Amino acid sequence: MQWRSHLPWTSWGRKLRGPFWPPGNHGQFLFHWNQPLEAQCSEFPFRAFIRYQGNSVGGPAAPGRPGQLFRSIPVMESVHRYRRILGEWFIRLPREERQFGPTFSLDTGHVDPVILESTPDELLRPPAEPALAHPHPPMERRSLALSQLFDPDACGRRVQTVVLYGTVGTGKSTLVRKMVLDWCHGRLPSFELVIPFSCEDLSAPGPTPISLYQMVTRRYPHLKEVLPLLDRAGPRLLFVLHGMERLNLDFRMESTGLHGDPEVSAVPTTIIVNLLRKFLLPEASILVTTRASAVGRIPTKYVGRYGEICGFSDTNLQKLYFQLRLNQPACGPGASTVGAPVTPAQRDNLVEMLSRNLEGHHQIAAACFLPSYCWLVCATLYFLHVPTPVGQTLTGIYTSFLRLNFSGEILDSTDPSRTSLMAYAARTMGKLAYEGVASRKTYFSEKDVRECLESGVKTEEEFRLLHVFRRDALRFFLAPCVESGKQGTFVFTVPAMQEYLAALYIVLGERKTAWQRVVKEAVELAGRVGEDVSLVLSVLAKLLPLRMLPLLFNLLKVVPRVFGRWAGKSREAVAQAMVLEMFREEDYYNDDVLDQLGASILGVEGPRRHPDEPPDDEVFELFPMFMGGLLSSRNRVVLAQLGCPIKNMDALENAQAIKKKLVKLGRQGLPPSELMDHLFFHYEFQNQHFSAEVLSNLHQLNLAGVRMTPLKCSVVASVLGSGTHALDEVNLASCQLDPAGLRTLMPVFLRARKLGLQLNNLGPEACKDIRDLLLHDQCQVTTLRLSNNPLTAAGLALLVEGLSGNTSLTHLSLLHTGLADEGLELLAAHLERNRQLRELNVAYNGAGDAAALALARAAREHPSLELLHLYFNELSPEGRRRLRELEGTAPGGARVVASLTEGAAVSEHWSVILGEIQRNLHSWERGRVQRHLAMLLRDLEDSQGATLNPWRRAQLLRVEGKVKSLLEHLGGPGS
Repeated sequence: MQWRSHLPWTSWGRKLRGPFWPPGNHGQFLFHWNQPLEAQCSEFPFRAFIRYQGNSVGGPAAPGRPGQLFRSIPVMESVHRYRRILGEWFIRLPREERQFGPTFSLDTGHVDPVILESTPDELLRPPAEPALAHPHPPMERRSLALSQLFDPDACGRRVQTVVLYGTVGTGKSTLVRKMVLDWCHGRLPSFELVIPFSCEDLSAPGPTPISLYQMVTRRYPHLKEVLPLLDRAGPRLLFVLHGMERLNLDFRMESTGLHGDPEVSAVPTTIIVNLLRKFLLPEASILVTTRASAVGRIPTKYVGRYGEICGFSDTNLQKLYFQLRLNQPACGPGASTVGAPVTPAQRDNLVEMLSRNLEGHHQIAAACFLPSYCWLVCATLYFLHVPTPVGQTLTGIYTSFLRLNFSGEILDSTDPSRTSLMAYAARTMGKLAYEGVASRKTYFSEKDVRECLESGVKTEEEFRLLHVFRRDALRFFLAPCVESGKQGTFVFTVPAMQEYLAALYIVLGERKTAWQRVVKEAVELAGRVGEDVSLVLSVLAKLLPLRMLPLLFNLLKVVPRVFGRWAGKSREAVAQAMVLEMFREEDYYNDDVLDQLGASILGVEGPRRHPDEPPDDEVFELFPMFMGGLLSSRNRVVLAQLGCPIKNMDALENAQAIKKKLVKLGRQGLPPSELMDHLFFHYEFQNQHFSAEVLSNLHQLNLAGVRMTPLKCSVVASVLGSGTHALDEVNLASCQLDPAGLRTLMPVFLRARKLGLQLNNLGPEACKDIRDLLLHDQCQVTTLRLSNNPLTAAGLALLVEGLSGNTSLTHLSLLHTGLADEGLELLAAHLERNRQLRELNVAYNGAGDAAALALARAAREHPSLELLHLYFNELSPEGRRRLRELEGTAPGGARVVASLTEGAAVSEHWSVILGEIQRNLHSWERGRVQRHLAMLLRDLEDSQGATLNPWRRAQLLRVEGKVKSLLEHLGGPGS
């Protein structure tokens, strides 16, 4: 999954960039059934910058007053109510849009795509063959604003019918929604009345005769008062027909006769055809949106202007879109989210990093050419960085993304099979994606794409469906590669989409050879026929001597079971490949899959890769995550709506095969990043029973060094928080945890016996959550490591409350936590309240002699404390001497470790001290460490002079050599 580049630091406000489309004509292959997309789209970036604040007509908002037509008070009131209700309906956003904040709306977050005017000659030109050597020269086309759609044409003739077309994902639906909302809010003064129709609604099965007025009042009953005036409205009445490709329009007179009375009933398609013919309400304006393949269904003589919706052809439009989307206010405190809200500075940083990646890495700019993919990038960034609703998954985002673009879409409404566009894409693009994952490649030649698309296409109907898919959806999934040295190849529009489609191809059961398909159909037929025939023959056998025949037909019932076992072996092979992809040893030390996903969008700061360096091996770690996510019940429901149903038995058998392999291979120890990927797989699967069985052998959770974002904390808590068995150790050292992350992970902490939270920059505010953990009645933590966190004495005041009421903790490390004298004195005063602590480490806290002596006295009197670490504190030679004397005054009590020596001998804890120094050598203050090492070196030299025992001197020399080695490593004196 690679979609990133190493980028230098650049500024946000750079000059307008040129077109990202690469030189050459390999884009012709994706559009050879359509006209090629010209690079001149990028010459018109300023329109969106002027108009982004919600005005879809390019000028100031006009007051919402009716014109000369609607002057009577009842009619004016009807139109006013209609505006209000229509606006309330169209402003409702899908559930997927509500994740961008409670104040997000099309008025605040819309950027118009570029619209280029087309001519009938361009639309009717025969499609060119896909040849990489001889491209057609791009033609100059002018850009159109929505306010210019109905302007007179070049010859001065009035334009009454406008057809806007584009491929899937260019923003046709959003454009219509925004245009209707602008009229409702009085920002479209050219029209007194706008009546939108969904062609999906008009194409509903079982059409009954209906008049135009009935069509209007059935959907908009508030316009009953206005109906008598429609025929006098002229061009100030606008009909919007959205999604015309769903209607099978026939303009032949023998099929659709003339119909000019708006009060006479007819089939809906007849009414639409006569509206377009201008035989019905001839003065009305009409705006039609459609996919590219259906443009020719309307004869050109009935169309005044064609406009191609070309998406965001300039990076400035993309950056504006991201800025508007990502800077929405955060959700309120009542929202069901996890983690702390994102600050405006963090949002600005996301936008700035994304902008630099757009400027320096053109492949992501090529993907964001489609507004739909801009939405996907924003949704993914929200998932990774902004507190999201509980239960939202990455697979769910991609499935919702496809639902927003393909819900209810039929590949060709004129085809009797009514094949789902998404099902066709899963079968063709999924095959290409899976072959890429299997062969570990992300770049595809023209030949690769052709073979996958044309595989199995034999009949005329299949070729026609392929023709429609090429024109309407191929550009949605594939884009020409713009990387240096890769021109002439194609990549999936976003890298993760390849892994999603490959996983979808597998779980839908499309990965079968021709022989497997034939055998499966024969077996199913034999099973059905065998049951019926054996029943009939069993009756006949009672009358005739045919007792052997039922036995033969009963054998047919065994065949489905045999094939089922064969299919099970195939599923196990797929599960094996998936698990091996998840646990590849060569990927053990890369970032976890969530960090890879974020880097692919935001880029990686640093020097660019040298062209002569070998490229990194392609990583497909999202592929198993998507496989698990697609098997979850929530995503299967959405896929069924898209025409891609996954049977319950197939999902169960796939899950069992995956579980078998995960249990077998999951017992081995995994590096932290791979363990995070394993947990993320379970999070995507959303099946607690499955996860509990697979993770029952997990006893050590080692995520040290993994950057624990709010999302990762919620992933770990969701997967492991509901388990029952105890975790021997939870290591979250150096994970950039914050107090919100601690609260999210509390269910996991309650299962841990050893808890490591060192090197997380946790301050006093985090101690409240740690105190709550220690006081929880289910707490079973015995070892707590909080070293190298700036807890200070203020945080310790909260911790001692937890220590006083805790009954499980035996080992506590507060090494280098900034306690100083105040902290050690506080510990000395409250240590007696805890009765089971056995080891306490307060080394390297800047404490002086008095505080150290007070704590040492309290430790000597403690009933269970065995060891107290005080080294690397600001102890004078006199203070260290008094500590040694305190230890020798009475037998028993805690051992105090303040130096590498004990009198003239080496301390038995010298290895512990040097080990702590070695682990923290690069995180501690260099000068202070050098000074303390020099003091330890002098203690060793003094001890050597005080003993003549050769064994002790040898031990002292050995430890002295290690201290000198550490000093040499730091570049200090004393070596």
